[in-house]
Amino acid sequence: MDIRIVKSAAPVKEPPSGPLGFGQLFTDHMFVMEYDAPQGWHDARIVPYAPLPLPPAAAVFHYGAEVFEGLKAYRTAEGQVQLFRPMDNMRRMQDSAERIGLPAFDADDAMQALRALVDLDRRFVPAADGTSLYLRPFLIATDPSLGIHTIEHALFCIIASPSGSYYKEGIDPVRIMIETADVRAVRGGTGYAKCGGN
Repeated sequence: MDIRIVKSAAPVKEPPSGPLGFGQLFTDHMFVMEYDAPQGWHDARIVPYAPLPLPPAAAVFHYGAEVFEGLKAYRTAEGQVQLFRPMDNMRRMQDSAERIGLPAFDADDAMQALRALVDLDRRFVPAADGTSLYLRPFLIATDPSLGIHTIEHALFCIIASPSGSYYKEGIDPVRIMIETADVRAVRGGTGYAKCGGN
């Protein structure tokens, strides 16, 4: 897959340091690839991080037609950047997309995009203990029409966020609750898919 790269004209001078929080800061760039039924996946590009222009009728807003993943890149003590089981995440995302009725994508192409984005923004991978570059691939339906139909337009994107722990206090004080009345997943449902509402 050919990936066009447009570098940010206003890059962040210094990656953030100190407490990072989770998913609140973003790198200079993001990956975007478009889908339409006649052409399939096309126009793969890494561009400056920016809002996505979407029609108000886009299926993602009205039917939750979207899937996502979450994975991390870590900086080793030697300064190298490593991803943790990224192909497993891409395969799970393929399964989720199939379940929701979104267009199929090539996991190898997604891996290529992921690696290219991490390589371009590698200076944002933090080195402190308990930190990582959180990567969020997502696939959304952008069909500009209401009503149930086969998805014919979509966007596949990857954004990246230098992050600390998901929980402000770290992992130690996390409390859990056992639910006895409501369920998230039922047989034949979407519980295994990482999608809107799950």
